[in-house]
Amino acid sequence: MTMEYRRVGRAGVRVSLLSLGSWVTYGNQVDEKASVELMAAARDHGVNFFDNAEVYAAGKSEELMGVSLKKLSWDRLTYMVSTKFFWGLPAKFGEGINERNTLNRKYLLNAIDRSLQRLQLEYVDIVYCHRADPNTPLEETVFAMHDIVASGKAVYWGTSEWSAADIMGAWQIAEKHHLHKPIVEQPEYNLFHRDKVEKEFARLYSEIGTGLTTWSPLASGLLTGKYANGVPADSRGSLKVMAWMQDRLTDETRNAAVAKLGKIAADLGCTAAQLAIAWCAKSPHVSTVITGASRVSQLRENMKALEVLPKLTPEVMAAIAQIAEGLAD
Repeated sequence: MTMEYRRVGRAGVRVSLLSLGSWVTYGNQVDEKASVELMAAARDHGVNFFDNAEVYAAGKSEELMGVSLKKLSWDRLTYMVSTKFFWGLPAKFGEGINERNTLNRKYLLNAIDRSLQRLQLEYVDIVYCHRADPNTPLEETVFAMHDIVASGKAVYWGTSEWSAADIMGAWQIAEKHHLHKPIVEQPEYNLFHRDKVEKEFARLYSEIGTGLTTWSPLASGLLTGKYANGVPADSRGSLKVMAWMQDRLTDETRNAAVAKLGKIAADLGCTAAQLAIAWCAKSPHVSTVITGASRVSQLRENMKALEVLPKLTPEVMAAIAQIAEGLAD
């Protein structure tokens, strides 16, 4: 089982096809000891990209990853770390009037400094605008992101859950003013959430070379099949931060489709989760599939998706598409 590495869009840097993210788990299911073990195990499997965000566990996720990286003492050139800004971590004063749900220049320049402190790093490899901000001029955001990269606090910048029109708009502003351009988008991508990656972004790949670091390959765990009979007490879906997802996770129609996918997975000699991750990685536009894990055993199982990739023949892909037809968001 050898890790594959792909370029992030047209950038020269390459990331592992499977990577490790910290959303939900870090600060909720994973403590410092588990974080070190997970990151070490991921690296042993060839993972070189670790995804984070300012808002995850209200900053604790970055802190955990920072402590872990310091303990692991890896050569900085051998791994990549990302973070994201938008939601903010506002102080009580003024209820975060300039630091909540925004991409204004003041907030962004402050946010990168605070994230680097939490991560205990001199720079991050990719910094994302976590959502689009209709209340800040796009030009202001693009100039701020350029300045973050130009200052050496980030190597590249990108977007997360932006529309194709906004991404193209940002790229064109950067092109016009000779600024650092957004090179990557981080969208949700799984069998139940496909349109953005497969349809809306089609022009971006060929025209400006946008790369993708996709999240939620298991549709928040739905594609594992473990929610067919409700929400298990020890699952992610049972966490308070996931309460808003419970109706979606227990949807009967989608769980029936997952059961059919489980049969295909069994025929291929893998789990439904491994099949779902491999399906995401099959897309040539995906630079890396961000996976999550709260235990080393879970991470190792996720990494076995690499063994499934060669088994995804056109016939298998067609069978999967037929099962998932009509179920995409």
